[in-house]
Amino acid sequence: MRAGGIYPTHLELTHAAEKPKERRQLEFKLPVQRVRRTEVVSTTRQLATLLSAGLPLVGALDGVLEQVKRPVLSRVLSQVRERVKEGMSLAAALREHPSVFPSVYTAMIHAGETSGTLELVVERLAEFGEQQLDLQRKIRSSLAYPILMLIVGLGVVVFLMTYVIPKVTQIFVDMKQDLPLPTVILIRVSELFHRYWPILVIAVILCFLAGRYYIKSEGGRRRYHRLLLRLPIVGGIVERVAISRISRTLGTLLNNGVPLLSAMDIVRSLVKNVILGEAIEEARQEISEGASITTPLARSGVFPPSVIQMISVGEQSGNLEGMLFKVSETFDSEVESRVSTLTSLLGPMMILFLAFFVGFVVLAVLLPIFEMSNLVG
Repeated sequence: MRAGGIYPTHLELTHAAEKPKERRQLEFKLPVQRVRRTEVVSTTRQLATLLSAGLPLVGALDGVLEQVKRPVLSRVLSQVRERVKEGMSLAAALREHPSVFPSVYTAMIHAGETSGTLELVVERLAEFGEQQLDLQRKIRSSLAYPILMLIVGLGVVVFLMTYVIPKVTQIFVDMKQDLPLPTVILIRVSELFHRYWPILVIAVILCFLAGRYYIKSEGGRRRYHRLLLRLPIVGGIVERVAISRISRTLGTLLNNGVPLLSAMDIVRSLVKNVILGEAIEEARQEISEGASITTPLARSGVFPPSVIQMISVGEQSGNLEGMLFKVSETFDSEVESRVSTLTSLLGPMMILFLAFFVGFVVLAVLLPIFEMSNLVG
């Protein structure tokens, strides 16, 4: 039909009652695959390159499809291309796949198509996605070493407490003599790990599941997100990452012609922290009533004073988009600095913890030996 230039305009399901059980079983067995964000960013960059080279939209989509290797993304892009061939706008075609293309993505594409600057908008979308991925990579690479140290340290502790120490301390128990306090503590803790480790594992899993269930509730999610923002070091990092994403997304939307209220709606849907999301929603409601953007944000008490001042300057000077980008760049650099400081502290702290634990074990083992040698002497 496609080769003959024929496209369906109406589809009707027939024989829907035939073998419903088999059809449901087939649908249940289909694996659920997701398109990763890195793939979307890479595809956007390829599309921007082809559009900047002068190719029409359908030709650019064909070129992108030739380079896509993942079947899930290839299938999605094929459907988008066919929709565009049928006369649908690119933004409308992308909206049919919300799990792949978020609302901020489709809103910017719509603004670019409306203003006739699709090529420029796709280029900015690629830059926006690459900047977000670059920040995530820096944070993950900075935390990789401390996390590895933590896993190895916990593994060493569990191995010693469940396998090595019980065999060593059993010698002192068989002697039936009064033991020093560190040795007694070590024996009791080792017995707890050795005898009741299944119960401990189950208890940890139950606590984890209970915590997740509590966080999913409305009140629990609010308290958890508020606690995250108030933590001594981690809270500052979480706050700055969220504000950086809010500022960059809002600035990108405004810079591409999306109205302020619509842009704040999109930003609100992207914010995962309930406290920050409520502040943005309240600001949007007051802006719709004629207020400035800085007044409700300042009243919320969530955003730092420096952010409020920079947004106020941008609003008064008519360069709100540029000032939002400046806020994002400033907070990105602060996040990198704080993560670097945190990782530089975590490594020595874990080493000190392991040194303390090993020193305690050595002391608990050597003290009975010294006492026995004194008795023999």
